[in-house]
Amino acid sequence: MKLIQSRDNAFFKQLKRLAESGRERRKSGQTLLDGLHLVEAWEAQRGPVSSLIVSESALAGGEIQAWLGERECTVISAALMRELGLVDTPSGLLAVVDTPQANVAVDREKDAVLLDGVQDPGNLGSLLRSAAAAGVRQVLLSPGCAAAWSPKVLRAGQGAHFVLDIHEEADLGAFIASYAGTTAVTCLDGATSLYAAGWQGPLAWVFGSEGLGVRRELIDAAQLKIRIPMPGAVESLNVGAAAAVCLFEMVRRRQA
Repeated sequence: MKLIQSRDNAFFKQLKRLAESGRERRKSGQTLLDGLHLVEAWEAQRGPVSSLIVSESALAGGEIQAWLGERECTVISAALMRELGLVDTPSGLLAVVDTPQANVAVDREKDAVLLDGVQDPGNLGSLLRSAAAAGVRQVLLSPGCAAAWSPKVLRAGQGAHFVLDIHEEADLGAFIASYAGTTAVTCLDGATSLYAAGWQGPLAWVFGSEGLGVRRELIDAAQLKIRIPMPGAVESLNVGAAAAVCLFEMVRRRQA
């Protein structure tokens, strides 16, 4: 095991760049996984990680030490782990991996989730997790969305990334125009209740940014304008919550 205690170390500097810079992640083709659960989820789907980093404190005992066993890893001080700034309370385990690329073409005859300008990493990760849990395999992200493979989105997704086909910088309007199924968008004006709306066959759900919602041209292009009934004293739902409600109404109907 190699021990790193100085922030001037070249490997630590590279970790810092990967943690902080989307440009560096794109240039290197790598990203960071934070936490044992995420590393295990990666290895279950994609094989061994290329590089493990563990904090000194995590080697003092506990789940991470037991999991590591005889595996090779780089050890850094707890202070350096905190300096990476991925989370307020570091898990103690990181992995450097090659960023996956979508290895299949967009399928216009299968279910999809379309995300329009979702910028918050936590919301994006939650949306990916809900899509994966509902059995939707492909997710299309418009320009302006948060980077799907950033460490914070990966952490929020909790392994959902590894079972999805994620297409970034996608032209959502072109997809909708050529989609063989039904496109549904959540909006408040002139929309049909989610529980009254009718649909058959594959569905493409469109969810929008936290502040602006879905762009008007995408709303106009969608066949179904869906409203989630909210009898309580609030006007809207977080986009992650709205997506979960819609996706699992789809699941419920299909299982029924």
